[in-house]
Amino acid sequence: MTTAPHFTVADSAADPEAEIWFAEPAGFTAVPLDALLPAPDFPEADGLRDALGPFLRAAPDESVRLRFVETFAQGQRLLGALREEGTVHCSIGLHRDDVGGDAVRDAAPLLSFFTVSWRATAVAPRAVTAARAVSGPDAGTLVEYAELPCGPVTFSETVRVPAEVEGVPRVALAQFRAHLPHPDCKRLVVLALSTAAVGHREQYRAVLRRIAALVTFEDPLRLRSATG
Repeated sequence: MTTAPHFTVADSAADPEAEIWFAEPAGFTAVPLDALLPAPDFPEADGLRDALGPFLRAAPDESVRLRFVETFAQGQRLLGALREEGTVHCSIGLHRDDVGGDAVRDAAPLLSFFTVSWRATAVAPRAVTAARAVSGPDAGTLVEYAELPCGPVTFSETVRVPAEVEGVPRVALAQFRAHLPHPDCKRLVVLALSTAAVGHREQYRAVLRRIAALVTFEDPLRLRSATG
């Protein structure tokens, strides 16, 4: 017996300015970019201050409060850098390592980071744009072309080890990307999934490909209403 997959529709799906729709599997929690990076003069800034107030008041002393503020500001800078590079969505993935049976049930949770980013491109057929996206020196060690319901897509992946920095552990990072050209042939969207769980490349590769397979550039809610 099989059952239909369960989907929860986020409020952003009804955003009249949305240009891409996708579904994330269970275990991913969206990072509220707009709420965490509000403009100073906008109402959202007051909301952020109100939300942080209880944490600051709960700090046992001023030094803890300052460390919290510094850590939060660092996170804002990182998210701001992502936004400047065209990132419009990011999520943190938290999953139990259940591959291999009972031996790994007590292992530490697996963390990952998923982003959706726009890139401007030269005007070209979508298949050409998809191929160009993985033709540079940073394309990765494994590249594949596919045709999905939303159009042509190229997948790439690589494992990177950060440069040595004093006090920072050199942890290998597996990065998986899907490059999906928009129907207007002027830009593409990049789905990126990163994790330090390098030994689970096969599983994370499957996660990203499943997300890419569900991407659409047409409002699925509108299409459902039109055919309902």
